[in-house]
Amino acid sequence: MLLKSKVAIVLGTRPEIIKMSPIIRYIIKKNINYYIIHSGQHYSYNMDKVFFEQLQIPKPKYKLEVGSKSPRLQTALIISGTEKILEKNRPTIVLVQGDTNTVLGGAIAAKKCGIPVGHVEAGLRSYDDTMPEELNRIATDHVSDYLFAPTEQTRKILLQEGINKKKIFVTGNTIVDSVYQNYKYIERKKSILKDLDVNPKEFFLVSLHRQENVDNPKRFKNIIEGIKLVQKEFDIPIIYPIHPRSKKMADKFKINFGNIKILDPQDYLTFLFLEKNAKLVMTDSGGVQEEVCILKVPCVTLRKNTERPETIQVGANLLAGTNDKKILESVKNMLKKRTNWKNPFGNGKSSERIVRIINQNYK
Repeated sequence: MLLKSKVAIVLGTRPEIIKMSPIIRYIIKKNINYYIIHSGQHYSYNMDKVFFEQLQIPKPKYKLEVGSKSPRLQTALIISGTEKILEKNRPTIVLVQGDTNTVLGGAIAAKKCGIPVGHVEAGLRSYDDTMPEELNRIATDHVSDYLFAPTEQTRKILLQEGINKKKIFVTGNTIVDSVYQNYKYIERKKSILKDLDVNPKEFFLVSLHRQENVDNPKRFKNIIEGIKLVQKEFDIPIIYPIHPRSKKMADKFKINFGNIKILDPQDYLTFLFLEKNAKLVMTDSGGVQEEVCILKVPCVTLRKNTERPETIQVGANLLAGTNDKKILESVKNMLKKRTNWKNPFGNGKSSERIVRIINQNYK
């Protein structure tokens, strides 16, 4: 299965590295010509380099190092930098994943160069146009030539928006591939429980970083007050590995975390281990909603909407919004549910399907 042409993979954040890693590994396995462009949207060791190491994928051939800029400037730099690389080392197809500025910038650069775009995880919608990610994912879907939808529900969304059905392929979500492929390694990280002085299934885990939450002082404070109500009600530890953006805004707004255990960002395997062993996870992350659904861990989402409605439909997740009392109520209700739901995101073969589809079109 040798692809005579070349695949360019554009990524720049930790979720993209996680979800693209199974595709990269399968491309390598099948001896396909490829290269990686890293935008540098995430650039610290714990948010970036350690993921390449743990997921055992090669370092990027090209690095743009756009760093922390305004969304507009960041996207412009990604478009400009990616376009120069694509013109110099012209691939047959460009793959992007998700809904970040890197995804939009990479897709636009490819289209400007006349190169087909494949969007991994196409068709997700929150229907909240105040979210920067919503604009990114919609625009990327509508310029893409291959839309790899994770579920039948996302395929229907794309069809409703007028996208040609011949461009849409239901593949499952590569997050399942990543969780399955790395599950056997996470026990290596069990010492974290001893370090934190907690026992399996006797702590709650928090992931909170979205711009609409942490950049809004009232909303950020309300969420933290809700989490503190949860701690008071259940009297067990709450662990919060804090994203650099969240830490910056928490310092700015003088957020009082009370007895919540604040940690530095954790590497992928450690965080996956914490997810697996948590009693419940409170999050505003789309990827975390998926991971804990796969791991059969109850989830409460700290948003009024989600682009992963499948997690709610199978009973793995509840939307709490950002009201402190509603957060407590949602945690109570979620803990009453059984954890026997079916994972709606596929069987761990999504990366193979995606590469096979590309190969069929570029033999």
